[in-house]
Amino acid sequence: SVNISILIVAVVIFLLVLHHNFLGLSDFLKRELSDSNPLGLQPIDFIPAVPQRLADERTDKEISVVIAASDERLGGAIAAMNSIYHHTRSNVVFHIVTLNDTVDHLRLWLSNTALKNLRYRILDFDPRVLEGKVQVDPQKADTLKPLTFARFYLPSLVPHAEKAIYVDDDIIVQDDILELYNTPLKPGHAAAFSDDCDSTTNKVAVRGAGNQYNYIGFLDYKKETIRKLAMKANTCSFNPGVFVANLTEWKWQNITKQLEKWMALNV
Repeated sequence: SVNISILIVAVVIFLLVLHHNFLGLSDFLKRELSDSNPLGLQPIDFIPAVPQRLADERTDKEISVVIAASDERLGGAIAAMNSIYHHTRSNVVFHIVTLNDTVDHLRLWLSNTALKNLRYRILDFDPRVLEGKVQVDPQKADTLKPLTFARFYLPSLVPHAEKAIYVDDDIIVQDDILELYNTPLKPGHAAAFSDDCDSTTNKVAVRGAGNQYNYIGFLDYKKETIRKLAMKANTCSFNPGVFVANLTEWKWQNITKQLEKWMALNV
């Protein structure tokens, strides 16, 4: 009976050691998964948890923010995200749209700053979706900026969100972005923009065809199709650098297809 007791104790010790090793292996695999990136996307599930001090202050409201990050303007994108993150108590998830050759550089910037606890996904934008829709001048290397058009494809970038904010990489947010997110959108409105108005330029809007602040600077009012839009020539145009989108309405109206149609016509 003594031998049986010793054998039972040995088996129990062996099982405890085995269990401990499995737990260690599980933690190791989780760390490995969090660092690996076979698809070039940063899975949100494995982003490090927000420190408890910040978690206590933040709310459960999840806000999807889309921002484009080109390699030559990463500093601006990082500054924009930093300003949003440090002025809000909301649960912001950044959807960072970039090109494949920028992913590693972007990940390095994020890991070496105070934004390492940010919740984000890195999305590789495929420029081939723009073929036949934008004009490329072979004599001008900087003519085509694919990421300029990323905002046209918002529902594809954040497919599960009902609402999203788009921001350019040259903005600084100085208040809680929740206020912007809560901008009321009327039924039938796919997005809310800010007027791009300049009081000085507005006074000479009608005389100054080509003025970038008014619709007369963008549209040919001699054409009947433009006149039928019933948009006053001296009305301030809107700024597409920051806007709030109702993605359900966007998809219902097929805004992306409409934009692609105008892009192709422009070519």
